[in-house]
Order: sequence, then structure tokens, then C-alpha cells
Amino acid sequence: MAAIRTQREIRQRAPVWLAVLLIANAGIMAFHARDSATSQRMFRVWIQAAASPAQNVSSKASGAGSNLVRQIINFRSTAVENEQLRQRLWQTELELRNARQSAVENERLKGLLNLKEQNTYKQVAASVIARDSSVWFNTITIDRGSSSGVGLNMPVVTGGGIVGRVIAVSPWTAQVMMITDEKAAAGAIVGQLGGSGALGSVKGLGESNLIEMSYVSGLQKVEVGDYILTTGQDGIYPPGLNVGEVVQVKPGAGTQAHEIFIRPSANLDRLEEVAVLLYHAPARPAPEQTLPNVDKVKK
Repeated sequence: MAAIRTQREIRQRAPVWLAVLLIANAGIMAFHARDSATSQRMFRVWIQAAASPAQNVSSKASGAGSNLVRQIINFRSTAVENEQLRQRLWQTELELRNARQSAVENERLKGLLNLKEQNTYKQVAASVIARDSSVWFNTITIDRGSSSGVGLNMPVVTGGGIVGRVIAVSPWTAQVMMITDEKAAAGAIVGQLGGSGALGSVKGLGESNLIEMSYVSGLQKVEVGDYILTTGQDGIYPPGLNVGEVVQVKPGAGTQAHEIFIRPSANLDRLEEVAVLLYHAPARPAPEQTLPNVDKVKK
């Protein structure tokens, strides 16, 4: 029975072994088979063909990763360059701003220098260190006081024209009422001294940056664009200082004075440096008194 079972198993397994042998033979033949044109083994060609899709995917993935790393490095390099350019631009803007401020300051100082050359009065240069908290900034504080020779009612000017007068003094600072204050006033004339009869008085309007000129006869010719000078009759400002320019005229008549509005020549909104004129108006001579004739006095 055992021999019969063994023969039966051999017959059943014979096809399987035959198939295995055939496959092995085919594999050996394929492994040793060569391409007649290139003399390459066909097995290697088949393996390369089967592996090519995976190699393509791997190559693309590797290339993408390499490009990603390269882009990240480029981004970081670009960010560093941008930051350097931003710093250079900021430095250039700062230098340009400082240059502009220096140019403006030089112009202001040049104006004060020209003022000193034009006037024979001694003067003290000062910087504005504070402004009134009101809307129109009608008073300012400067960094020069009685220790520098500054006194009450001394005129304060710039290269453009009059600013105002000193109304309070401490040893190191002084307060200045600007000409636009409604309490400020000055004797003035339209045109040159001695060449015009349009005399009057200027005063501030308080709520405006303009100055009003009053008491000018309606018979005098006054036009927009005329310039206004001080006369020195107020006892504060010396004669010949620039006050401003006429911007509006409401004509008067023979018995009615003109209403004249003036824009100050000094840039009162942007005062940085000013000059205090160490000026006191000369004392006016007392009127002569008529003495009685001794010869006519009889007992």
C-alpha cells in the first residue's frame, strides 16, 4: 500500500516539478540570453525596464527636494539682502533729513546775520524754547534773559521782519508777545518813511495770523502788495523795520479811515531762532516852557 501511495504521489507531483523545472530552465535561459545588437543580457534590460518608473519617481522627488532646499537658501539670502537694503535706505533718508534741517537752519542763521549787518543796533540771538498753549501761539519763550542784556519791551525780530516785544524777563529766559496778539501794537507806515503820508497803527487780531492797520486816512492811496514799515513812534520798535505786506484793503473815504489787513513778513508759525534788539527808544524832549519876561513884570 505504501508503494502504491508513493507512486500515486509521484504521479500527482510530477506536473508540478515539471513546471518548476521548465520555469527554472526559462529563467536560466533568460538570464544568459543576450541582445544580438548590443550583446547586453536581456535579463538586465528587463530589470532596468521594470525599475525605470520607480527610478523616474525617485529622481523627480530628489530633484524637487533639491530645488526646494535651493529655494529656501535663496529666500534666506534674499531676505538678508532686503534687510541690508532697508537699513541703507533708512540711513540715507536720515542723512537726507539731517541735511535738509541743516540747510533750513543755515538759511535762518543767514537771515539773522543779514539782519545784524543791516541794523546798527546791538542784538542777542536766541532760540525759541516754548510756545503758548493757545490756538494761535501769540506768545513764545526764548532762551535769553536779563543775564544776556534782554529787558522789557525790547523788540524781537527775524530776518523777515518784526516778531513782537519782550513782556517778561528772567535771568535766563524771556517771554515775547507776538505782533499778532490783540494786545500788541506798533506805529507803522505804508511805504518808505518820508515818502508816504499813510501813517497809522498796526495791532494783532488775536484769532487770526493777520495784522490790522488802523487810522490811515481814506484819502491816502493803499493797495494790495504794499509793504508796511515801523515808524518808531510807539517807543518800542525802531523805525524802518519790516512789518508785513498788505493782503486786503477796505477803502475808506475823506472822513473814514481805510481798513487794512497785513500778513506778517516773519514766519511766526515756524519760529526757531530770533534776535532781540537791545534797543531803547530815545527819550522825547520835554516841551519848551515859555518863561515870563522879567522886564514886563512890574510890581
